[in-house]
Amino acid sequence: MRPRHPLPRLWLMTDERQGDRLLDAVTRLPEGAGVVFRHYGLGDVARRGLFDAVRAAHRGLLLLAGPAEQARAWGADGSHGRGAGEGLRSAPVHNQGEIRAAERDGAAMVFLSPVYATRSHADAKPLGLARFAWLARRTALPVIALGGMNLERGKRLASFGAYGWAGIDAWS
Repeated sequence: MRPRHPLPRLWLMTDERQGDRLLDAVTRLPEGAGVVFRHYGLGDVARRGLFDAVRAAHRGLLLLAGPAEQARAWGADGSHGRGAGEGLRSAPVHNQGEIRAAERDGAAMVFLSPVYATRSHADAKPLGLARFAWLARRTALPVIALGGMNLERGKRLASFGAYGWAGIDAWS
């Protein structure tokens, strides 16, 4: 599971809410963007089938949320999740402790969230710009901003330590 591309700065996080619009969103991604395939709520067969459809529609880096072994078996470029594993890995983080754990576990990058209020985690308190910047500047790993993101916010966060940004609704 070696990356075929440099680490993208723009990402699509898949979500069941996207429904039939998922593949349209994937095909509209800019060249060089990455995808983190989640869809945890699907059964194994349906999840694998949709993953394969995303793989066929996307030329860029594709990470599978789940164990590194599963990502390798499915032909993903890497995995997304907590804990150690082989190959290219990203980790979801929300605080300094989780950032340190991702560093110890060998993650190549972290998705720091939620920066802004988001429908994905409506009950979570947003980090805000100051807290995001404070956390992003305390790691050498590339930090991908997540949570209520769009193009304008992504550009703004670059000056706050973001390597890039990820969205769900921003691409749908």
